[in-house]
Amino acid sequence: MTRLIAALFLGATTALASPALAFDISAMTQDEKAAFGQAVRDYLMENPQVLIESINVLETRQAEAATRSDLELVAAHRAAIFEDGHSWVGGNPDGDLTMVEFIDYRCGVCRQFNQEVHDAVEEDGNIKLILKEFPILGEDSEMSSRFAISVLQVGGDDAYVAAHDALMALRAPASPEALREIAEEIGVDADEVLARMNTDSVTQVLDKNHQLGESMSIQGTPTFIIGDQMLRGVPRAGVAATIAQIRETM
Repeated sequence: MTRLIAALFLGATTALASPALAFDISAMTQDEKAAFGQAVRDYLMENPQVLIESINVLETRQAEAATRSDLELVAAHRAAIFEDGHSWVGGNPDGDLTMVEFIDYRCGVCRQFNQEVHDAVEEDGNIKLILKEFPILGEDSEMSSRFAISVLQVGGDDAYVAAHDALMALRAPASPEALREIAEEIGVDADEVLARMNTDSVTQVLDKNHQLGESMSIQGTPTFIIGDQMLRGVPRAGVAATIAQIRETM
């Protein structure tokens, strides 16, 4: 039976190599189709590793295709990603590598890796970090991002960092009372910040970020763009190790 299936595969492969002799399973009789199907089944039952090998090849090809697609998306949206004019920019503004993170303050993974991201940037010393507010997990997410953007517009970069870290640590709902307390703790005008949260200047930032995310098929947080590579989720090797790997390809 194994020889039969091998012969069938060889015949099909040979036929496919020549357009004039294209393999056409529909030309088989019902008995031939049944025999062919049984031969395939028997072969796979005797050699199950073939299925595993096929799945591995498929997954590799899919990953490679996804990587190529993401590279193209980054190239097509470079200005909106790296030069939007409204996102907080930290780290080393003149660094040789730019890292962008799409964040949601109610995202557990964003919270878990917040310190790791900042530690990697600080320890490296040559990374420009851009944070994009990308609330996708409900009302508390949006209120938190509106507050952070408002703080940036009212109080500037240092106030934003303080608000960002406070929001990442906030476990209570992002109520007006909780946000006012954060504003007072970080030393910005709470009344001005809270009043600004629902203005067009804040809404436009969120709209642009969501439009960018939609264009790039970003559906979860955190999503990183490091150099020209997009990473959907936290890098498996860790933030610092992934940065080092990407640098080796530059």
